[in-house]
Amino acid sequence: MQPLVTISIPLYKCEDFLNACLESVRAQTYSNIEVTLINDQTPDNSVEIAENFIKNNDLKNWKIYHLEKNSGLSVVRNKGIDTAEGKYLFFLDSDDTITPDCISSLVEIAEKTGAEMTISQLECEQLETGEKSICIKIQSEKEVITGKDEILKDFANGDLVTYAVNKLFLVDFIRINKIYFIPGLFAQDELWTFHLILKLNKIAIHKGITYTYFLHQKSVIHNRDKRHFDNWGTIVSHFDAALKSENQEETSALIRTHMINYKTMTLIMNWKAKKKESEWIYSFNLYKKYPNLRFRDYFRSNYSFETKKKALKLELPTSIAIRLFKYMYYR
Repeated sequence: MQPLVTISIPLYKCEDFLNACLESVRAQTYSNIEVTLINDQTPDNSVEIAENFIKNNDLKNWKIYHLEKNSGLSVVRNKGIDTAEGKYLFFLDSDDTITPDCISSLVEIAEKTGAEMTISQLECEQLETGEKSICIKIQSEKEVITGKDEILKDFANGDLVTYAVNKLFLVDFIRINKIYFIPGLFAQDELWTFHLILKLNKIAIHKGITYTYFLHQKSVIHNRDKRHFDNWGTIVSHFDAALKSENQEETSALIRTHMINYKTMTLIMNWKAKKKESEWIYSFNLYKKYPNLRFRDYFRSNYSFETKKKALKLELPTSIAIRLFKYMYYR
């Protein structure tokens, strides 16, 4: 018998994209699916669109949950975790779509390998032009990664993707380990995935594309501002808390590596979003509050040459750092 899969979809200001999203779910070749739509008190017609879609297609196992107040995506995701009745949980954003074989492909691999998380490739499509690309690629060549240190190593080195969507999770694993999104933070897939990675014992990877992420003018990627930069600083503080509580030297080194890579990546994203020196300097100085490499770490084999170079740039005086970062990354 096919295991039940819960697909959780947020409802918030998604009326322009929702029908295509829901239709992609209805078109799944995998039949044992429940759908939970979480209404975050959306001010548009998204709920009405969802209700009509369910009614017109006579969808028995589709449910709409209404939050009492607008609470943000973290609370919406947590509601998806708590209300899921399936063995597996899959997050789908309401302005994206999945391929017809998405769930069947991931379930087949998850059942075969016993992985607690099964992931696959995601493609990005420019809504205005239709141009497609694998914009956030899974770099790992492995099909299965076993062991916490091996998983954390691939994560820290950027070989795994950090978004919460397009992944199949064992629901009981998430609940038992209490891996929830932190209310008040937004765009925190990176942090939730980090907390998840620290607990995972096995990941399976599907090499095919099963998800389309649509890039449009309303996308978060085009609308970052100071609150996002503050959010990134808060996420780094959680990495720091994990580092302080870790006793194993190898695991600590991997967490430090991830922090350095994350700081560098988000500084690049900061500049691309605004190209304002004052806001870049704000983030750079914010990151200086949190650990980098220690002096002795530069002489140890725990860290790659590339990580050491990034760490040195993060230690530079701010006036020099911004000139160097712009030259190295932003030309």
